[in-house]
Amino acid sequence: MSTQNTTRPARGSGGRGKKKDDGPRARFSQLLPYLFEHKKVLGVVVALSLLGAAASLAQPLLVSQVIAKVEVGDPLGTLVAALVGLVVLAALLNGFQHYLLQRTGTSVVLSARRRLVQRILRLPISEFDTRRTGDLVSRVGSDTTLLYAVITQGLIDAIGGAVLFIGALIAMLVIDPVLLGLTVLVIAISIVSVVLLSGRVRVVSRKQQEKVGDLAASVERAISAIRTVRASNATEREIVAIEKDAHGAWAMGIQVAKISALVVPIAGIALQVSLLVVLGVGGFRVASGAIEIASLVAFILFLFMMIGPLGSAFGALNSVNQALGALGRIQEIIELPSESQHDSALADGAAADISTEAAITFDNVEFSYPEGAKKDEVAKAVAEVVSTSPIALPEERVQDLTVLRGVSFAAARGKRTALVGPSGAGKSTILALIERFYDPTAGVVRLGGIDVRALDREALRSQIGYVEQDAPVLAGTIRENLLLGAPEATDEECVEVLRSVNLMEVLERNNLGLDAAVGEDGVMLSGGERQRLAIARTLLAAPPILLLDESTSSLDGLNEQMLREAIDAVAQNRTLIVIAHRLSTVVDSDQIVVLEHGRVVGVGTHSELVVSTPLYKELAKHQLLV
Repeated sequence: MSTQNTTRPARGSGGRGKKKDDGPRARFSQLLPYLFEHKKVLGVVVALSLLGAAASLAQPLLVSQVIAKVEVGDPLGTLVAALVGLVVLAALLNGFQHYLLQRTGTSVVLSARRRLVQRILRLPISEFDTRRTGDLVSRVGSDTTLLYAVITQGLIDAIGGAVLFIGALIAMLVIDPVLLGLTVLVIAISIVSVVLLSGRVRVVSRKQQEKVGDLAASVERAISAIRTVRASNATEREIVAIEKDAHGAWAMGIQVAKISALVVPIAGIALQVSLLVVLGVGGFRVASGAIEIASLVAFILFLFMMIGPLGSAFGALNSVNQALGALGRIQEIIELPSESQHDSALADGAAADISTEAAITFDNVEFSYPEGAKKDEVAKAVAEVVSTSPIALPEERVQDLTVLRGVSFAAARGKRTALVGPSGAGKSTILALIERFYDPTAGVVRLGGIDVRALDREALRSQIGYVEQDAPVLAGTIRENLLLGAPEATDEECVEVLRSVNLMEVLERNNLGLDAAVGEDGVMLSGGERQRLAIARTLLAAPPILLLDESTSSLDGLNEQMLREAIDAVAQNRTLIVIAHRLSTVVDSDQIVVLEHGRVVGVGTHSELVVSTPLYKELAKHQLLV
């Protein structure tokens, strides 16, 4: 059983995937589907925004009339009441609008996360070989959160702001075109400045999110291997490495802050300069009798109303550009083809008939892992080639290795087939091809005589039980792990399958029984217990085909014997393919397939292969402990 490598992957390596700077940038049109999902609520928000704009535009006009009446000594009466009413109405409309925006923003984030999760969990396995888990998690968490700001920080509110801006502009034009001309000149300069800066915000924001993704990936990597890190005295080195990624995210955040620091004050500067111009020139025009004092006060109030939406628009533009940077990373994943979209055009969703004598056949199968993949089998293959070759193999050649070469054999229905061979021989890859985690580079894998590429993946996998080499256990309870492959199983059936693999002690040592937590990655269980629980999960589903990848490697002799008896009991009339770790697992197999360097070098029973195949004889001599 291999230990987890704590060597950090190089930047830009296969563990990172594509070069990030070359990633797609989202267009505003790609944001619209997220908004249109909530078009009814957003329609109400727009209506409220327009009503609020109308209420606000009416206020300066009333103020102007109040000043005019004060100047001539007329009673104010209804004007004051109307002004107070408009102020209260505008406040209520803004409050309700704020609630709807917050609610819609949260809903948009939920929609994005649902789309992203649905796509991530349906991606081909090869995508997970080339992408870091923490970066994918960051896209679901951090990147989607930025979409919230698009809704809550002015994009929809900008519609009402535009009405307010245009209304104030028209009113100011009516009051004094000269003052308006000076004001527009100042505002035009500020708008040009914001437009020039906004494109840079989008680029830097995307880079910031990528750095956050790197940080999340590094943290996830270190935590998932924390015991290996501690045992290797690598804690300080990991901390330094993670802090480096954290500093990278900080540095990009500083760049975003610098640009935002230029964008945000522009509206304030525009207001201050405009106000000074209006006060100076407007005071002169009042003194000369060109306009009245009431008109100047109304003009100044309209100026504030015009600059306010302008500031919101600048903020909205900044938020949208940050969100589009994150949306580019979200869309990069959503636009990847799902596993089913990789299926052959010949796929017709057929269900395989496994009643034929040859349940599973490999016909001259070759396979190479996708470019950039960092699979254990590839690494093992490299080690194997290097150990037998006088010429050193460069690391970059990993992606060029062919793991399987012309593999042909048949696993008969209801029989036990064992796969043996040195590390890196391609044993686990054979099981991965049967499960259609990958498709052959050449040749055909058949189930019941049908090319597996012509079968619906879910229908295929419903007939296969697969226990991986590292026997993963999901965080949660014992019951949740057991029901993963058999959701309809009863508690009695769960207890019985645990008894069959000698896990009753685990069940009884906690008062919660089946509801006892197993911890993250099954950390509250021993290695052997995790392996037995993973096998119990497969046995409970009782599929027609069982694939066991070194399923007894962590067990002592007693537990191995009990587990073999449980597997033998459930394997009656089922096809069983086992990757052998010990000689005791091999000797009673109906057929043994011997692999070396991705090729089949022998097929037969134990007694036949000891005589006919030198490699098998050598492996048997060492009890297959390789």
